[in-house]
Parts: sequence; C-alpha cells; structure tokens
Amino acid sequence: MPVIQLRDITFGGGHPFVLIAGPCVIESASHASQIAAELMTIARRLDVPFIFKASYDKANRTSGRSFRGPGLEEGLRVLAAIKSRFDVPILTDIHDAGQAAPAAAVADVLQIPAFLSRQTDLIVAAARTGRVVNIKKGQFLAPDDVRHAVAKAVGAGNPRVIVTERGTSFGYHNLVVDMRAFPMMREQGLPVVFDVTHSLQLPGGGDGVTAGLAQYITPLASAGVAAGVDGMFLEVHEEPAGAKSDAQNALALDLLEPLLRRLMAIDTIVKNAERAQPDAGVSRARG
Repeated sequence: MPVIQLRDITFGGGHPFVLIAGPCVIESASHASQIAAELMTIARRLDVPFIFKASYDKANRTSGRSFRGPGLEEGLRVLAAIKSRFDVPILTDIHDAGQAAPAAAVADVLQIPAFLSRQTDLIVAAARTGRVVNIKKGQFLAPDDVRHAVAKAVGAGNPRVIVTERGTSFGYHNLVVDMRAFPMMREQGLPVVFDVTHSLQLPGGGDGVTAGLAQYITPLASAGVAAGVDGMFLEVHEEPAGAKSDAQNALALDLLEPLLRRLMAIDTIVKNAERAQPDAGVSRARG
C-alpha cells in the first residue's frame, strides 16, 4: 500500500485515516486560531491524526464580490502563528507558481485546487519545494486521469503526493461522487483523501454563490471511509450559516466529534479487513 509520511502522521499503508479540517477561508486571525484550538482538542481527545487547513485567498469564488480572504502575506502570518502555537501541520492551497515558495515556508502540505489540477507550472513549482503536494482531482477528470497530474510532481523530483476526490460535475449545479474512484486511485499507488464537504457543493447554484447540501455529510463521509480512504477532508465552522465562504456545505463544529467517532468505527473495520485480505478488493474488482 502507498505510504506518505508527514512528521508523525502517516497517509496510507493501512493506517487510520488522517483528518484534514478547518474553515474554508481565514476570516480573521482570532477566528482561525479559535477554530484550530477546538479542532486540536477534539483530535487529541480521539487520537486522530490531524492537519489544520485554511485558505489565505479563495481565488475561485463564484462572484467577484465574494470574500476572498486576507491575502498571501497576512494569511501566511496567521497560519504560521497557528502552527507555532499548536504544533500542528498546516495545509493551504496555492494558485500560481509564484506562491509556492512563500507558502512552503509555512505550510507542510501545498494543495493544488481542483480547477487548476492540469496547470503544469503550478504543480511543478509546488513539487520543487519538497513539501507534500495534495492534488485535488478536477471535477472534469476521470479517476485514472489524475495519474498525469501526479506524474508532473514526481517528474519534478517529489514523490510525496496525495490525491483528493471532491466530486465530479453532473449536469448543471451538481456534483456526484463515484465510490469506485477511491480504489481506482489507490491502485495507482496513491494515498487518497476524500473532501466530503466540497463534494456536497452545488456550484453556482445559489445566485452568485455556491450552494450546498451539508445535511448529507454523514452518509457521504461514511461511504468514503467504507471505501478505504486514507484521509478525510472537512471544512468546519462553529456557525456555518455565518461563514464567509462555503456556508451551505460546511460541517457545524459541534457535529464533528460524533461524526469522527462514527467514521473511526467504520475505518477500523475496513482497515482490519484489508490487513486480513489485502488483495480481496482488487480481486473482486478484476473479477
């Protein structure tokens, strides 16, 4: 099984899933720090490997009037303070090649946004920093097509790549998740993360904003863990209705712990079964 090591966190290899969680965007320094503290408390109580995520700039908002975040310099300052205070790994996304080096000075994982997953210069720049690269599979890509994006990072000298499923475009204003995508991508030798909350977006479905279906987070996350993912990506907010980005598909903070307990129980069953019959899933798929 593929394995990526990040400090004391292991993606893949039959290890428990890694939690990647935080607000969609940095709304303020105090808000980001508060959310990080709450998430760290829950992760430590449950002994869940945890990476804090937040964006310093949401460059792909539906409307030009939407809140984008504090920007590169201030956003990285906020993330650096959280990393120092809580000793937690940081994930953030980059949008052009020039952001890779400064972001890598703070972030442990550089994320390639789904809409930019074919941007060669961006992927190569992220890879050359030596940081773990998380490539989000574009909404327009088949599961096996993500290997080409991964090859760009590996070709730049960095094999530390994970891939994230975040739904596939299904007509207008809708996304679906093909559960076959998880074993398909894992069979390529890639640790696979499931971005549940973005998969429940209704892109552009809210008259200038992205609508969403947060009420389906639990069943969708459960299905993903049952399919054997190596990481769970969740956007979390203490008051989703007031979030400045992705309000309608974010998970309410008070629902995180019960959700994680459910997912951990499923994950234990799945990973134990994989260890007992490591080739069973592949054999069934080929049969």
